[in-house]
Amino acid sequence: MLLLSVTGYAQKSPVDETDMAIKGIPRKGQRVTIQLDSKRVDDSWQKMLSEKFGGKFKSDKGVYTMDGVVIEDISKTPIRVISKVDATPTGTTVWWSIDLGNAYLSKDATPVQWKSSEKYLKDFARMLYREDLAVQVSEAEKALVSSQNNHMAVINKADAIKKDIEKNKLKKQEIQQQLAQNAAELLQYNNLIDSNLKEQEAARADIVNMRVALEAVKERMNKIE
Repeated sequence: MLLLSVTGYAQKSPVDETDMAIKGIPRKGQRVTIQLDSKRVDDSWQKMLSEKFGGKFKSDKGVYTMDGVVIEDISKTPIRVISKVDATPTGTTVWWSIDLGNAYLSKDATPVQWKSSEKYLKDFARMLYREDLAVQVSEAEKALVSSQNNHMAVINKADAIKKDIEKNKLKKQEIQQQLAQNAAELLQYNNLIDSNLKEQEAARADIVNMRVALEAVKERMNKIE
């Protein structure tokens, strides 16, 4: 996923010269297209206007205006900057127009200032791409750690299953031993029953013999005169 996101970026962030009507007034300016969410780009652009250019800006219906700001790479004297961030089907465009005081920024009329201003937009786009990639790297690292943890959990689960199998085998052996022992005990009990039956037959025979002997004694007593 990370590689797909990286290759999805444009290799460069070209800046073109584009006119835009601000409050009905056409203004010449520079525009760069950034393939990222417009809300994120807009927030970063406002932050840069405040922090990097060291001045406050006015916001009016999505148009940001800075008066009397000094951007030394572009002009040593105070300038006026008007900018706008717009969402597009493929990303976000950042446009700005710079009033140098004696002329508006233009590729033909002010080529030196144009190059300096162009670099700001390109550097801004690169910064956002780097930040986005850093987030993707962080998320990819977290996903990798999660995958590794999941892999270890699967391995541990397999080990636990193997242990349960071994326990089942031991339990089966114990049950088989108990069954064998139970069969031996049953055989022993059957043998005891057989022996007992023989003892009962012998005891009954003794009773018969005793009765016969008793009758013989009684008969002898009756014959005495």
